[in-house]
Amino acid sequence: MRTRISPVLVTDAGSSSLRLTVFGEGGEVLNEHHSDSPPGEAAFDSLWQLLREGPAPTAVGHRIAHGGLEMRSHTLLDDDVRARLDRVADLAPLHVPQALTVLDAARDLLPDVPHVVCFDTVFHSGLPACAREYAVPARWREAYGLRRYGFHGLSYAWALARTAELLGRRPVQLQLVMVHLGGGCSACAVREGHSVDTTMGFTPLEGLVMSRRSGSVDPGALTWLLKRKNVSVDEIEDALNHKSGLLALSGTSDDTRDLVRSRAAGDERAALALDVFTHHCRRGIAGMAASLSRLDALVFTGEIGEDQPEVREEVCARLSVLGLTGGLRPVIAERPEIVSAPDARIPVVVVPTGEAQQIDLETRALSIPPPTQLL
Repeated sequence: MRTRISPVLVTDAGSSSLRLTVFGEGGEVLNEHHSDSPPGEAAFDSLWQLLREGPAPTAVGHRIAHGGLEMRSHTLLDDDVRARLDRVADLAPLHVPQALTVLDAARDLLPDVPHVVCFDTVFHSGLPACAREYAVPARWREAYGLRRYGFHGLSYAWALARTAELLGRRPVQLQLVMVHLGGGCSACAVREGHSVDTTMGFTPLEGLVMSRRSGSVDPGALTWLLKRKNVSVDEIEDALNHKSGLLALSGTSDDTRDLVRSRAAGDERAALALDVFTHHCRRGIAGMAASLSRLDALVFTGEIGEDQPEVREEVCARLSVLGLTGGLRPVIAERPEIVSAPDARIPVVVVPTGEAQQIDLETRALSIPPPTQLL
C-alpha cells in the first residue's frame, strides 16, 4: 500500500517580498499568497490567513538564501539547526533574517509537522577549490569563511533536471551554462550534474549586473569612496544593494520590459542599461564556459530569462565565439522549451523558474516516509 503524500507548504521570504505556496502531491498549486512588502510582523498574519483557507499542510519547506560553511545540505529543522541558522544570518543580512522571521512564525502555527530548510548555496557546495577560493589572506578565508558560496542553487537544481528531461539525457551526462536572470542575476557552469563555477560569491552581490544590485565593482573603487570621499559604509551598502543595477543606469526603471519599450522610444539611458546588462550576461556566460570541456546547451531561467525574449536574443546573437546564434523564437507555453533553431549547434533552453517546486521536492524527500508495501 502506497503512503499518501499530503500537501506541502513552501515559504519564500525575500528582502522585500513573501511568497507562500501550498503544493499537492503532483506539484499542483493548491493555495498561494504573494506580498511585495517585507515579511516582518505581517508574516504571522499572512500564514494564518493561508492556513485558514486550507488545505492543511503536513510539512513545510523554507527557502534560506545562505547556509554558510555550517549548512551544506538541505535538512530537517530542529532547535539545534535553528540556532545554527542564527550564526549564518549575517552572511546575507538582506535575506536570511527575513526568512527566519517567517520560519519562526510557521513553526509557531504548525508545531507538529516537519519543517525542512533548503539553501540556495547547497547546489554549489562542491565547487572546486580553484573556483571557490578568493586570493585574500589566509586568516580571512579560515577565520571568517571568506570564499565563494554561490546562490540561486534551488533554481539551478530545478532547471538542470528539466533541461535533462527536455534533451533526453541524464544530468550527469550534461555540461551546461545556466543563467538565472531576475531581480538577482547569476550564471553557473554545470559539469556532469554538479556546479563547478558561478558568478555570485560570498554574497549575492557579486557578479552580473542586476535589477537594483550593482554586481561586481572594483573593490579599490569602494575603498577609495570610503577613504577619499568619506562615503559611509551604510551608504555604500545601501547603494550597491538597492540603488544600482538597471535602475541606476536607466534612471527610470529596474524592469527590462520598461527599458525595452523606452529604448524603442529613443531613450538613450534605457539603451545603455540594456547594453551594460547584456554585456555582463555574455561575459558571465563566457567565463562559465571556461570551466567546461564542451557546451551542451545554454539555459535561461528566472523572470527575465523566461519572459524577456529581447534579452535572450541580444545575449546569444553576440556569443558566436561559443557557437551560439540569434534567431531565437519566443516561448510558446509555460513549460521548458528549446527556443533555438532545430539545426543550432548549441541548443538554447528556457525553463520557467521553479525554486518553490524544487523546495517542495526536497521537503517531501526529507520529511515524508517513502512508499511502503503490504507483504
